[in-house]
Amino acid sequence: MTTATPPTSRPDDDAAHLDSLGYKSEFKRDMSPWANFSLGFTYLSPVVGVYTLFAFALATGGPPMIWSFLIVGVGQLLVALVFSEIVAQFPVAGGVYPWARRLWGRRYAWMTGWVYLVALLVTIASVTYGGGPFVAAVFGIEATTDNIILFALLLIAVATVINFLGTKVLAKAAIIGFVAEIIGALVVGGWLLIAHREHNLGVLFDSFGTGGDGNYLFAFAAAALIGIYQYYGFEACGDVAEEVPDPGRLIPKAMRRTIYIGGAAATFVCLALILAVADIPAVIAGEDTDPVSTVLGEAFGPVGSKVILVVVLISFLSCAMSLQAAASRLAYSYGRDGMIMGSSLLSKFSATRHVPPYALVIAAVVPAVIVIGSRFSTDAITKIISFAALGIYIAFQMVVLAALRARLKGWVPSGKYSLGRWGLPVNVAALAYGVIAMVNMAWPRTPDAAWYDNWIVALSAVVVIGIGLVYMVVHPVAGRSTAPYSDAIPSGRR
Repeated sequence: MTTATPPTSRPDDDAAHLDSLGYKSEFKRDMSPWANFSLGFTYLSPVVGVYTLFAFALATGGPPMIWSFLIVGVGQLLVALVFSEIVAQFPVAGGVYPWARRLWGRRYAWMTGWVYLVALLVTIASVTYGGGPFVAAVFGIEATTDNIILFALLLIAVATVINFLGTKVLAKAAIIGFVAEIIGALVVGGWLLIAHREHNLGVLFDSFGTGGDGNYLFAFAAAALIGIYQYYGFEACGDVAEEVPDPGRLIPKAMRRTIYIGGAAATFVCLALILAVADIPAVIAGEDTDPVSTVLGEAFGPVGSKVILVVVLISFLSCAMSLQAAASRLAYSYGRDGMIMGSSLLSKFSATRHVPPYALVIAAVVPAVIVIGSRFSTDAITKIISFAALGIYIAFQMVVLAALRARLKGWVPSGKYSLGRWGLPVNVAALAYGVIAMVNMAWPRTPDAAWYDNWIVALSAVVVIGIGLVYMVVHPVAGRSTAPYSDAIPSGRR
């Protein structure tokens, strides 16, 4: 692969490049390379991902579930490499939507963005709802349903305020979130390995009978969801492409750093927790349903645990903030291209804060409504959130597929980052990985439940895509957008 680039890029060069793509940006390029990386890292959030799914993964697949971090990390790195080529050529705000637009066309891009936007909005709801109990724990308040909802809304409000303060404040907040999370991961993981290790590394190859009498591969595939749910967030680096100087060179680096550093941090935390769980069979038997709290309580005591809870809470807030930034830039990109109802509002821009205010409002109000809805039906919010990770993967793979189609039709990436002759095989491998991961996420694993609950993840995807198709038929605004599209493919082969 090659990265033949000049060492720096002047603001005029960035503006000229964007102008050649048909846009004049209103954003300020106030986001440094490390802030851009931190945005992706806090979206990926090793702490949030590992702490949320550790109990499930350990109970389902035993300690060998940790190897899913390596497998998924390689797969998502392939996707990130494909994205790097695309964003280097098309550094436009909104990420997967404008990329799909340039690689394929308007309607395909509309559906890609729709799936991704819905997934982002429900992910914001799920992250803030998941952070509610940590707010309660930090302040010593009972984690009732009403309190969790209240604290989730508070997290959404704080994240929204940070985003409304502009790119410079968002960048600083992302860096603070990154520093807090990485220090927390190193301190917690290091102390557990040094002072509270109950097992040696050999335990990572002991399934503790989680496969039953059948093939352990099925148990591992289910437990591997901890890895699959962990490795996204790198695309957020490209969602804010118009706020980063020299984006064609810097954003591909930030995407790769997100995978390397985020993946390493998540794996380290997971390893430390596995080796510190004294009674793994109790977790597998369902006798210890919250091994993370058990381990942290034993290792750090009440005061130390409280400090760790604050770090975890910062991680949840940073994750929600980064998700909201990504969702608002996508909604703004939709509005700027006149691709959806309400485009005139979504495309409006604050001249003082240099942010899209109405797009940010959407990224706050919709998740808040979903969170409030959990008061009336916890089961309903569970079903809605079931779509979140699969939806993000679907949007990713729609871009990967569009890139493969464009290559076969003659597209040669012309940005500052290129895979060269490796582009096609990496693209094919990224698509193959993504399909396997999506099948694993949607695979029914609760045969005793009603059929619609057993297939809830796949059904939720069908519902979201179906609503999008109906909207495109009833309100065919996507086909009337005059913004540039399909220009990656040489004319005559589109």
